[in-house]
Amino acid sequence: MTSSPRSGALAFWSDLPTDGRWLLSTVVVQFFGRGLTLPFTIIYLHEVRGFSLGLSGTLMGLIAVVGLLVTGPAGAFVDRYGARRVMLVGLVFAVAGYSVLALATTPVVAAVGLALFGVQLGVGWPSVNALVATVVDGDLRQRYYGVNFALLNLGVGVGGVVGGLVVDVDRPGTFVAAFLVNAATFLAPVAVLLGPLRHLHGRAERPDDAGAAEGYLSILRRPEVLWLAGLGLLAAFVGYGQMEGGFPAFARQVAEVSTRTIGFAFVVNTVAIVALQFWVMNRVSGRRRTRVLAVMAAVWATAWLLLGVTGIVPGGTTAVVIVLAFHAVFGVGETLMQSTLPALTNDMAPAHLRGRYNALGSGAFQAGTIVGPVAAGFLLEHGLAGAFIAVVVVGCAGIAAMAFAVGRRITPAVNGVRPDGQGVPTTR
Repeated sequence: MTSSPRSGALAFWSDLPTDGRWLLSTVVVQFFGRGLTLPFTIIYLHEVRGFSLGLSGTLMGLIAVVGLLVTGPAGAFVDRYGARRVMLVGLVFAVAGYSVLALATTPVVAAVGLALFGVQLGVGWPSVNALVATVVDGDLRQRYYGVNFALLNLGVGVGGVVGGLVVDVDRPGTFVAAFLVNAATFLAPVAVLLGPLRHLHGRAERPDDAGAAEGYLSILRRPEVLWLAGLGLLAAFVGYGQMEGGFPAFARQVAEVSTRTIGFAFVVNTVAIVALQFWVMNRVSGRRRTRVLAVMAAVWATAWLLLGVTGIVPGGTTAVVIVLAFHAVFGVGETLMQSTLPALTNDMAPAHLRGRYNALGSGAFQAGTIVGPVAAGFLLEHGLAGAFIAVVVVGCAGIAAMAFAVGRRITPAVNGVRPDGQGVPTTR
């Protein structure tokens, strides 16, 4: 494994070991499939299969609920059996889930398909992040997570555009085809894991001096882990938890912009992330990761305050411009988080416990994405738009406070500081 201070796309690719290149090679393909169906799943359930809107929303919620339930066991399985095996299991569940969903004509069958995909959601983050951490380390690991996020967004963005052009509620077969293509895209990483990367296991041997108690409760007794989990929960609550709930509802009800504007705002977000990720990750390289997360919180607070201004000037060109600007600014914050948070988690974790550490981060994040839309729906339904903005801004302040709390409890090396300019030494 290697790490390097060099920057730029070509330098990054040349620095990557062969295993890292194979892992990264299927990201765009896999998430193209996700983008092909992600924006249209609830439309498919409601308008194509004829389920009520309330039932369709409940079915969609199964993904997050099942994902949260399996995250804990998934982390333990990663540590015991290896990240590669657990990742493969998750991918198989994803293929099965979307295949079932493509052919679902009843709510029960649709629920089975969505629940199967929820399993993949729950095992994906712990297994993928842990496997990456066994292939690359130091500053290169941090850069890898940033590039992976940019490629993920590129895949989702292109998939969303293609999906918007192809699917048609008057032609149910177009939705069936889209979901089957989505299922097939998960076969690309399966092929890589069973082929070029079949030698990887993603499991570290338990050291002789390890403590007897190494379960989740024992890990959470470490203050820095507890603070970091809280940070992840808040980040999901004020960030991704609002992208499918709070932001669209606020933009429609308060800013009074069109659905087309909302859709284009997500395109702006994707473009901002893809365009800026390399620039951002090169700027944060070697800096304290907890301070970068605090800056991210300030950027997100600025974005939400900016969106709040649309309540003063609703329905016009100014509101449209601000809504689009919100997603661009929010995207900058995302690049800061994705360049630092996964690397911080994996540098903090002992190698033989990476599965559990990543599972804790994933579980906290999923909890935030579940609670976030509920809180947004309650506040906006009762006309408390100002209170909604205040809640998310206070949440951003909480992220910054938690980031500094983590920073006081970890070593400079874990925090991403390069003492010799040759990469971040990590606990292996």
